[in-house]
Amino acid sequence: MSGTKTGGLKARDTNIRKYGDDFYKRLGAIGGKKGHKGGFWYAKHVLKDDNFAREAGRRGGTISRRKKQVDEA
Repeated sequence: MSGTKTGGLKARDTNIRKYGDDFYKRLGAIGGKKGHKGGFWYAKHVLKDDNFAREAGRRGGTISRRKKQVDEA
């Protein structure tokens, strides 16, 4: 009965019975701890680089505003 509401409720009950009442709490805690591995959060909090986002924006802005080069031949 997987894929139905009844099947989902049975799976929930089975998981709680097999792994304890705090099964979903522990599962959610694992996800929360693994959620910050990259991007601007990582640079600011782990690398302690406050200018990372500003510098990335500056680079992106200069690239998108570059004029097309004309061959002078």
